[in-house]
Amino acid sequence: METVLTAAVALLDEAGEPALTLRALASRLGTGVGSIYWYVSGRDDLLDRAVDHALGGVLAAIEERTGPGDPIDELRMMAVTLFDAVVDRPWLGARFMRNIDAPSNSLRLYEKLGQQTLRLRLTPLQRFHALTAVVGVVVGHAADLGQEPPQAVIDGTVERDEFLGRYARTWRALDAEEYPFLHDIVDEFDGHDDKQQFLAALELTLSGLRRQAGHRTAPDSPAQGP
Repeated sequence: METVLTAAVALLDEAGEPALTLRALASRLGTGVGSIYWYVSGRDDLLDRAVDHALGGVLAAIEERTGPGDPIDELRMMAVTLFDAVVDRPWLGARFMRNIDAPSNSLRLYEKLGQQTLRLRLTPLQRFHALTAVVGVVVGHAADLGQEPPQAVIDGTVERDEFLGRYARTWRALDAEEYPFLHDIVDEFDGHDDKQQFLAALELTLSGLRRQAGHRTAPDSPAQGP
């Protein structure tokens, strides 16, 4: 099974979700399609197992670095680790939350993130909303950053900064009275760093969470300790 999932993840990494078919996987493994059915019930099952396999590595990296430190700092570390994984593997983003209805690495990762909110003075509803916000920032930004670039950028005929510069030139040419916001931020947008944009959005979310929790950790939390 490990060999099958490793090959499936490799196909996904090379060309995304459309590339993963049972026929393509069988060809990669040098076997027949029928033999794949010994391990999975079909393509959807294969995709779900490949996602779970990849998230196992993300979860291991998070568990290795998690400690008894400040819960907001721990949540930040986890969020950035997940973000980097989804940027590298955009196919993870669309399916990350799909399998939280049963024990899986998706559910374990969701639980691991959520445990940090147990260490804050929040109500259950506030914790649920907090984790929803953090996961939304991570997956939304990572999926956007992981999208295939425009063909001109892929071909190398246009550099990324030049491509963004086209938008910036359009915005600068707009009427400043009609579009005051775009004129205000256009210099920051032009050539901006995508990961810094994500980190800023995450920090806004975590700062709001810290303020809501009153800068205090919860006593006798089951998530406290090493």
